[in-house]
Amino acid sequence: MLRIVSAIFMVISANFVLFAQDKPKITLDEFFNSVSFPSVAVSPDGTSVVIVTERADWNQETFRKDLWLYRDANGGSLVQLTESGHDTTPQWSPDGRWIAFLSDRKTDESSDSDDDSRDASESKDEGVDQIYLISPNGGEAFAITQGQEEVHSFAWAPDSKTIYFATRNPWTKSQKDDYKKQWKDVVEYRTAERGDTIFSLELASAVADHEAAVSKVRTEEQKQSDVSPNARAVSTSQYRVNEIVTSRDGKKLAFLSSSINKRQEKYEDFEIYTVDLAELAGEGARATLVPPHRITNNQAQETHIHWANDSRHILFTVEVGEVAGPYRDLQPHLYSVDGESGSVEQWNKAFNGSVEHYAVGENDVLTSARLGTEVQVYSQGGPKESHLLSDWPGTYEELSAAVHGQSVAFVYSSVTKPTEVYFARSESEFKSARPITAFNKLFAERDLPQGKPYQWRADDGTTVEGMLIYPPGKFGDKHLPMFTFIHGGPADADGNHFGADWYQWGALAATQGWLVFEPNYRGSSGYGDKFLSQIVPAIVSRPGKDILEGVDALVKDGIADRDRLTIGGYSYGGYMTNWLITQSTQWKAAVTGAGAVEHAANWGNDDTTFDDAYFLGGRPWEAQQRYHDEAALFQMNKVRTPTHMVAGADDIRVAVLEDYLLEHALYSLGIPNALLIFPGEGHSLDKNPWHGKIKVREELKWLQKYGGVGGNSNRARRRARMRPRWQRSPRMLRGWVGKGASFTRAEEIV
Repeated sequence: MLRIVSAIFMVISANFVLFAQDKPKITLDEFFNSVSFPSVAVSPDGTSVVIVTERADWNQETFRKDLWLYRDANGGSLVQLTESGHDTTPQWSPDGRWIAFLSDRKTDESSDSDDDSRDASESKDEGVDQIYLISPNGGEAFAITQGQEEVHSFAWAPDSKTIYFATRNPWTKSQKDDYKKQWKDVVEYRTAERGDTIFSLELASAVADHEAAVSKVRTEEQKQSDVSPNARAVSTSQYRVNEIVTSRDGKKLAFLSSSINKRQEKYEDFEIYTVDLAELAGEGARATLVPPHRITNNQAQETHIHWANDSRHILFTVEVGEVAGPYRDLQPHLYSVDGESGSVEQWNKAFNGSVEHYAVGENDVLTSARLGTEVQVYSQGGPKESHLLSDWPGTYEELSAAVHGQSVAFVYSSVTKPTEVYFARSESEFKSARPITAFNKLFAERDLPQGKPYQWRADDGTTVEGMLIYPPGKFGDKHLPMFTFIHGGPADADGNHFGADWYQWGALAATQGWLVFEPNYRGSSGYGDKFLSQIVPAIVSRPGKDILEGVDALVKDGIADRDRLTIGGYSYGGYMTNWLITQSTQWKAAVTGAGAVEHAANWGNDDTTFDDAYFLGGRPWEAQQRYHDEAALFQMNKVRTPTHMVAGADDIRVAVLEDYLLEHALYSLGIPNALLIFPGEGHSLDKNPWHGKIKVREELKWLQKYGGVGGNSNRARRRARMRPRWQRSPRMLRGWVGKGASFTRAEEIV
């Protein structure tokens, strides 16, 4: 019987392997044609879902963002709502008759604008975000706000008759003329910054204005106006208004403030405020503004606010910081604040993971929360009770729930399951939710890598975990060439999900023959607040030890080939890569992007200064030795690894100067290197899809060239193994060093 069972198993396994071999592998072009879903929104009655898709437009050299509508009737249907490529942030009107969204579509008025008071970062030939309306039954979208100022955020009133929105405080024509006359093109850093005004706009008058404007040409004075016709000022803020939400009873609105220049420099820039709409009085010029009331006062950066169903409490998450004491980084948790007393409560304190996203439904709150390498969905009826809804291994994201129904929509993926949007008519049907998109079905037709978690023990006894992504057809194989791919954050984590972009390209690296090791080092989320906080004050040395010990464990277990180890990462992953090439000469190649090599200039140049000081135990003059000891720059003489670098020319999260500094250090040492600078890009490389594609293309080439995969790598490895161990260490020989797009004679490591 055992022989029969074994024979059957072997036949099935052989057929599975043959089936997998029949599938082609992912190509670079296919990989970068993937579609992502920045947001989904279920209609109030739960019968429809509006979906935002984002994909590369190679001809226009931009990313297209369009709206699609799914209707759960007659088997379900998916139709495209908008085609401008500039549409985001959809919100259903509470009565379900309209979908409002933001769009920076170019118009004749936006291209003809001559507003010299605009921020230096805003291009005059680009439009600015305005609110558009479209009927879910079809028809053309039309703008209901206009002017020179960008709409930062908006929200519907619960009766669907009013929309509230925020823009920068408008200037009169006289103020604009005075500024232009006095300052020309000079930028008054900080001094000229302005806070926001919150306006209300009656839907009926906005629609009427649109209908009248169809046959009416606007005057030049109207084109130069900063304020939409019939918009009424409600309140002002000295800060930027990042999010607006209205209470279910319509009596209050809440908004989330952030710094005017969008830099994270002071805790007090990020707070939650409420505005009592009952205090509005007067009309037109006689209208009085309602002063906002601050209800939080902490050292945290709040985000994603939403009124609870009782119209008294406001739910929110925290990106960084602490709501109940001195600043410290915790995992993202879900909190609620009493809109009257200001008391704050953390939801589900017993949960050891991190809350990635949440949605407020008719009777409960749904959260997608990370625990280790899995992100699952939980239902919470209150702050202290929760239960697991999902059971598919993988990652659930972008939750949305009906406010007058039971329907739920979400984005789901796993290592072997491409990302799509799913829909369930009720929470009881959550485990049998069905996909309502098929934009990434091509990936299901390809021979995808497989993955599994891997754990090891750190030097202090702590258990550390990561993901292993195996090359297609080699799941469980031994002695594989390995690429250690380090996530950014650091408060993030890698796990069981499908990633296909310039930042998450582990699947493509695995397809090229690499075993991809994604370590969730100390400082990662999903493993408890204590685990995350142990990165302080050893910002790179402690997680660096975790990663090195993980690599050693994989080599000891016979999984990774010690002679073919490479490393890479972006953002904080770049920090770690830059550090680890100074700590070990075992790396055959490194690819790094947007990572600092020192912390003093980085503290002053980036836009997240309060967490930098926290990680290092103070500002540069308060922790001088630690700023030195935790900096890769002062140990560059140890580097022997050929290193490829990338950076956005306009990056202020990690200033591009850090990449120039690293390149110059490697060049002066004669280490093979190359640096790519992407013009117009910030930290996220979200302007031109060609930049991300070129980035990964060249990084893969670099790994192949120096890392021992492809070409004559097998012959080189055999030759290396025939030499005594003492002869296998890197040594300096004459060769070529890549410097940007040109090459100069220097020393090469072989």
